[in-house]
Amino acid sequence: MVTGDSSYIKKLNRSLILQKIIEHEILSRADLSKITGLNKATISVQVADLLDEGLVCETELEHHSVGRKPIMLSINEGAGYVLGIDLDYKSIIYTISNLKGQPVYENEEKIDTDDYDFIINNLVRKIKDYQLRFSNSPYGIVNAVIGIHGTVNKKDGSIRFNPRYKWLRKNIKEDLQKELTVPLFIENNANLSAFAEKVYKHHHSNNLLTVILTSGIGSGMIIDGGLHKGFHGYAGEMGHMIIFPNGDPCRCGNHGCWELYASEPKLLKKLEAELQQTNLSISDIQKLLEADHIIVKSYIDRFLQYISIGLNNIINMYNPETIVMNSELLKVYPESVEKLKGYLISSVSEYGELVLSDLENHSCVLGACAYGTQHFLDVQEIQFSFPEKQRYTTKNPVS
Repeated sequence: MVTGDSSYIKKLNRSLILQKIIEHEILSRADLSKITGLNKATISVQVADLLDEGLVCETELEHHSVGRKPIMLSINEGAGYVLGIDLDYKSIIYTISNLKGQPVYENEEKIDTDDYDFIINNLVRKIKDYQLRFSNSPYGIVNAVIGIHGTVNKKDGSIRFNPRYKWLRKNIKEDLQKELTVPLFIENNANLSAFAEKVYKHHHSNNLLTVILTSGIGSGMIIDGGLHKGFHGYAGEMGHMIIFPNGDPCRCGNHGCWELYASEPKLLKKLEAELQQTNLSISDIQKLLEADHIIVKSYIDRFLQYISIGLNNIINMYNPETIVMNSELLKVYPESVEKLKGYLISSVSEYGELVLSDLENHSCVLGACAYGTQHFLDVQEIQFSFPEKQRYTTKNPVS
């Protein structure tokens, strides 16, 4: 039984009520009482406050029996919006979701520069623009969450190192917050992707690992239900696990790092050299596979072996319940998951399931939106329905 002063207990009850409304999407007051174990008087007081704040709304259900129509509660999805940002190399994806975690707007912007100040100014301009567009909603843009492809300090939101941009020790949160009023959160992109996999897809997996192969190798970990960040926030840099001592030199300073052998960009570069082609894409690889190209198939089979070496190490360290591989290439290679499993034959390696991500390149921004929503509503856990892709639009999202 939780004890404490009345304001603390009220806060806990409010969080629990919101959490269950989000999870079940629509509930009556009686259902809330049964699910939470809170008495009807407490439910009534808390719901009245949430209605006054505009965070929940009531719906009268149609029914054909005698008696009062049941009044159902749900999150007021349009009360506020979260801005999720995936700051990748030369590309920034902006996604805005409502308070039910459903994206209502998405846009990708290409950035042809490495200049930190230019990108900061661009982010400020875009965030202010989105604040203006959504200013007609009661809470507007409630916060912005930025996913960084690099190491992020969990205490102050600064970037320790971004390998693609070669940014070293940049306090991006402080630099942005000087020009912005909206609350900001800075997080590693793979952490956000792992969070998205749990929130949108693998709801009941409390020990989940996501491995992203699309831009180097990134990894996010959910351990015992929470994001694992390590002492400073730099945990999960598994792409720089050494799998070949004295192997190829890596920009991190070591040799033989996993991402030099098992990331999509490196494989594409090796195939370009082998096939004497330039600008190979995943769709090009798919066509070559469909044509039963022997060289391409042999390179990808070796690629799968390299992936499995790293996975075997990770499985032995963390014993994950769910491993989610986020890879465009594995999606187009027939039976890639089964072939990967075939390489994971150690008698001491134990894991629950190995699957491909359905969120694909949206995982970071969706994780950002979910992360921002959880903080705004101040709930301990959050669970959303799988995103409806048809709701994405590059048009003006508000009238």
